[in-house]
Amino acid sequence: MFKLTTPVIKLFTMIPGSTPTPLEISIRTQDVENSEEMVSINGDISDMAVSPNGREIAFISNGEVFVSSSDGAFTKQITNTASQENFISFSPDGDYLLYAAQRNNKWSIFKASKKREEEPFFFAATLINEQILVSNKADNYQPRISPDGSKLAFIEDRRTLKIMDLNTLETVVLVTPEHMIHMRDGDQTFSWSPDSEWILFEYRKLLNNADIAMVHVTGEQDMRVVIPSGYYDAQPKWVNQGKQIIWFSNRNGLKSYATSGRSQNDVYTLFLNQVDWDKFNLSEDDYALQTAIEEAAQEKLDKEKANTDIDNNDASSDDKNIESEELDFEPITIEWDDLNDRVSKLTIHSSFLADAVLNKDATKLYYLSRFEDEFDLWETDLRTQETAKTISLNTPNGSLMWGPNMENLYLLSDGHISKLLIDEGNSERVFINGEVLIDRDALRQHSFDHVWLRTAKIFYEPTFHGTDWPLMRSEYKPKVAHVSNTHEFTELLSEMLGELNVSHAGAGIRGGNETGDSTASLGIFYDYKHQGDGVKITEVINGGPLDKARFNVQAGMLIVKIDGETITNSLDWPMLLNRKAGKFTLLDILDSATGKSKQVTVKPISGSQESDLLYERFVKINEQEVLAKSDGRLGYVHIPGMGDGPYRDIYDDMMGRFFDKEAMIIDTRFNSGGDLVADLAMFFTGESFLTYAIEGKVVGGEPTSRYTKPVVSLFNESMYSDGHCYASGFTDLKLGKSVGMPVPGTCSFAGWESLPMGGYWGVVPISAKNQKGEWLENNQTAPDIEVKNAPGMIDKGRDQQLEHAIKQMLEDF
Repeated sequence: MFKLTTPVIKLFTMIPGSTPTPLEISIRTQDVENSEEMVSINGDISDMAVSPNGREIAFISNGEVFVSSSDGAFTKQITNTASQENFISFSPDGDYLLYAAQRNNKWSIFKASKKREEEPFFFAATLINEQILVSNKADNYQPRISPDGSKLAFIEDRRTLKIMDLNTLETVVLVTPEHMIHMRDGDQTFSWSPDSEWILFEYRKLLNNADIAMVHVTGEQDMRVVIPSGYYDAQPKWVNQGKQIIWFSNRNGLKSYATSGRSQNDVYTLFLNQVDWDKFNLSEDDYALQTAIEEAAQEKLDKEKANTDIDNNDASSDDKNIESEELDFEPITIEWDDLNDRVSKLTIHSSFLADAVLNKDATKLYYLSRFEDEFDLWETDLRTQETAKTISLNTPNGSLMWGPNMENLYLLSDGHISKLLIDEGNSERVFINGEVLIDRDALRQHSFDHVWLRTAKIFYEPTFHGTDWPLMRSEYKPKVAHVSNTHEFTELLSEMLGELNVSHAGAGIRGGNETGDSTASLGIFYDYKHQGDGVKITEVINGGPLDKARFNVQAGMLIVKIDGETITNSLDWPMLLNRKAGKFTLLDILDSATGKSKQVTVKPISGSQESDLLYERFVKINEQEVLAKSDGRLGYVHIPGMGDGPYRDIYDDMMGRFFDKEAMIIDTRFNSGGDLVADLAMFFTGESFLTYAIEGKVVGGEPTSRYTKPVVSLFNESMYSDGHCYASGFTDLKLGKSVGMPVPGTCSFAGWESLPMGGYWGVVPISAKNQKGEWLENNQTAPDIEVKNAPGMIDKGRDQQLEHAIKQMLEDF
């Protein structure tokens, strides 16, 4: 052994005749990498609020609070922290801002006001005073101040709705965790009534079923479900000065087969009193007549009031102001009897909806709808039902917000704010003039704290699978300082979350490097043992680039050149296909049997496109094997994922091509999950109870949309998420015999969130239990008959699991 040592060199100064003195040396250095960066505010706006006077817009960008002038010309940064701020709003008088911030390992609610009275606008203020409004041991966020400014509604620990009196600071619980479900931060929907007496909220009684409910702010009355429906009702709003509410419902829209899949919605409304409901239902002529009568009556009242004012000249202006304020908060009248009968559908067509609002006099509905590629603004006249696309936006998402007096309609979409000019039929982008300084290292530190904290609060099981979660924080936190990019950071988060030994957890980055290497495919199998030059084809994949009648490419032929480059035995030839997907590529092909050569021009495909072709090949091979080995008695389908498309595919085959088969083999191996288990369970549990016939011929029967014959299902180790839910349900419900290998316990839900600097992360907030009441997470489901596809057999083309399923089905039936 030896040891390297670094010599220490010291410098001295010496005046002749004196003792040498050590020279102090200071070497200035800087960080290898600067973690700070100036970025534009535009394009990263996630939340917004318009001030009561309409002159200011508050918003969240890059996790900070900003206020801009309504035209975007002037911008003031209100907060400057590495922590996350969110849920911005103005006070009713516009004097202060409300928002939540995650600081010191918890969410708290803050208010920010201008320090100097001579500065009337936030966007031009020089000094800002920030105060804590709600802070305790719990997480508190989503602050919503009442219209009269006296109370604050907020969410505590993600599943409790509370009210705080801003004068006494006393709090009241309105909605308990029993009536709320949490999947990701900020996912509770609620709003104040205009008279500050009621809270309207989305009551998610189940994952697949939400209702619209109200609760009085005193907390002395039980919550009232005003829309009790078996369908999914969401995004409730007060409209028409509190005389109506509107919401989305998928009652009449098209729905995918998967339970949590996509569905089309309509905008519905409910009137809180009979008078307004009757007025809404008037014919166009009757409405015009009643409007004229009301206007004449109002003119008479105005004249009488004018005369009264003249006679009472000494009335104080203060009294008038008080009267005006009282009119602003006129109590809402709710007639509970027959409330559910005063419901109407406002949209004339179901569609994919993002948001909806009514205009000031509640005669027109504006809504963001997607019929083609992206969302556009549509308008419906509620009296005539005339409907048209008002503004072509072509935006991927969006939310709508009225300015003061409902004169300007704003759109927050894709990180930008726009003003919608309805009369002109176009939109005007509000360009925010400003930048923000971000510190990537500090943001990663905060993001780590957020991930750890949220996991601590929402993990579905209190023991964390036996993991010491506080210890994980102390073990992994120091490592954050040593990562330098999002890739490394998400890998670190995945390592920590992996300690929980749970599915649907981790972190990562979506998408790839658009300019990176990407080897295209010719859609062939080739001979790895071929020793000479060229690529020897062993199979042309059906549907691939070379599977064209005019090419007549056969197994045994050689590809000798790609774009004129000769493929020698020493050349790593896939490099010739780098970034060639979808581009014209010239191939020189030699028929070794005849010695003839030809040139063909093809467009190579991507790796994912080749995977799709290989999947179709896999299904076709298995289908042919089942038909052959059962003498045509059995059919075969494969379910790759738990979504609408796979369900339609197997329904089409089982009730179509294989309708005459005696039984079916349902292959769910390699199933990647989704949310289809309930639909499949219903489909496979059909039992004939009626036969429709004429003399000598059966012409139908019931049920018509469920499979009534025997099934056997194939399981394996690569089934995930809802794939495991299916295996558990298939076994518990005894839908048939199962063959294969045990399915890992992964039947859980994910709660994914975005990370501030790109990437995503998630953990399990909700898992599932089987019929015995056992957690399915980490609890594998074994098949009835365990069969392993052994090495040395599967690579020779033998699928032992499929063979056993065929044999078992023929023996049983």
